[in-house]
Amino acid sequence: MKARPYHHGDLRAALLARATQTLRDKGSGDLSLRELAREVGVSPAAPSRHFATKRALLDALALDGFERLREVLVATLNEAGESFAEQIAAVTRTYLEFAADNPALLDLMYSVKYDPGASPELAAAARKLAELSASLISHGQHRGEVRAGVPDEVALPVMASLHGFVALAVGGGIPQDVIEQGLADTLAFVLRGCAP
Repeated sequence: MKARPYHHGDLRAALLARATQTLRDKGSGDLSLRELAREVGVSPAAPSRHFATKRALLDALALDGFERLREVLVATLNEAGESFAEQIAAVTRTYLEFAADNPALLDLMYSVKYDPGASPELAAAARKLAELSASLISHGQHRGEVRAGVPDEVALPVMASLHGFVALAVGGGIPQDVIEQGLADTLAFVLRGCAP
């Protein structure tokens, strides 16, 4: 039996790409460093150069997920209208699309986010996403469209409502044919709750 080579152009990126696909297709329970090594064509020990444990791989996937989600949300905000209503609607639709395309990744992101053993990088990425929410609220406050208050505190019920809706929609708790109306109703509810 011929030994597999250790060399790979960008093994870390290849492992993350393959792990992302496995996560999407089968969930985190089926992720295995040994299996990933086989799939990308390297020796079973090669992944340990980048990920000492499966937990390290999962943390890296979650970190990548937070960074990708923030990037698409920032891009959405840059293209959305100026009003708080337009921005919150655009952000929610983008979040819903991301969640629908990456349900297992989103579950992983939020499960490791609250893990006391999460890496500082992962905690920082989750904070940046929360800061984006607070910034959205702050912008609405400056425009007189959102009630006064500490932006983080105003953002909490807003994001909890929207995240809850997205989780129900992606998890099958809302029938497909009423998601659009449910989203409109949820956004209207959030806007009433945020009004000055």
